[in-house]
Amino acid sequence: MFDFIPTEYFLLVFGFILLIKGGDWFVDAASSIATRFHLPELLIGATVVAIGTTLPEVMTSAMGAMSGNGDMAYGNAIGSIICNTSLIAALTIAIKPAGAKRKTLIFPVCFFFAAIAIYSVFAYLFGEFTRVSGIILLVMFVIYMVITVYNMKKNPEEDSVKESDEALDTPALPSSASGLIKDIGVLIFSAFVIAVGAYLLVESATAIAISLKVPQTVISLTIVALGTSLPELVTAITALRKGHGALSLGNIIGANIFNLVLVSGTAIAINPFPLPRAATFLGLNASLVFDLPLVFLVMGIMTLPAVFSGKLRRWQGISLLSLYAAYCVLQFVLIPMFP
Repeated sequence: MFDFIPTEYFLLVFGFILLIKGGDWFVDAASSIATRFHLPELLIGATVVAIGTTLPEVMTSAMGAMSGNGDMAYGNAIGSIICNTSLIAALTIAIKPAGAKRKTLIFPVCFFFAAIAIYSVFAYLFGEFTRVSGIILLVMFVIYMVITVYNMKKNPEEDSVKESDEALDTPALPSSASGLIKDIGVLIFSAFVIAVGAYLLVESATAIAISLKVPQTVISLTIVALGTSLPELVTAITALRKGHGALSLGNIIGANIFNLVLVSGTAIAINPFPLPRAATFLGLNASLVFDLPLVFLVMGIMTLPAVFSGKLRRWQGISLLSLYAAYCVLQFVLIPMFP
């Protein structure tokens, strides 16, 4: 029925493996370097680890942008946000709801909605992402990091440090030149592995989309987004196993912010592209009708109850999982009916 290309499917899986292992090595090496310089573990978790787990999305979107695949860059960033929220975070919330600290949630949640609002302005009003929009998003990333580091230094919390220690499981290391050189070498090598994995993922996903006659955006919003979100999935499972559901929520929100301002900003700044138009629905771009509104909806369901009540509830996880299932059906079954 389909003209399958076994080699491309093998490269797709191999690309995923390289991305995951490369990201894992990158996080370990970067955390080790930070620890050698006696940086706070909480600072490491909120910056180095968060960026490290987002590197697969950054490299995949950057590769897609450089090769002229704007659909890949857009679909990977937006799809990863939807996947992180309505699948990965939803699983942890549905299985084991946890408490959430309102004070620590208010800033990142407000920042995310401000960023997605700016992103949506370019999508709905201009129908394209210019280099100016990419630079704005990257500037927002810098602002977010500066404010986050400042807030952590100003208001350190013992329990947050403890959670970060357990999640990272990074022991104190002695400062030695040979150990530092080794860590730097692993850091460079892991970045190379991630770049190769991203290249294989983009090329194989594009070939598969063509062979199956599935729009590139659909592949990016679902398969590629899920694959590049695996580091967040591993982090969420680890946090859940250790009884830190709230930590998992914080990691997901941080990853979503990075997907929006760092991943999208990098891809757009490298090679601006118009809003993908894989399909239409009632005469409108399907992405404007479904994808972006869904980002607002799932993030609202996940974060707003926690911001107002300080608690996560099982109904949130179940609702998000139901939305993700419906979204996958929409992408693979319903949208193809509206070419």
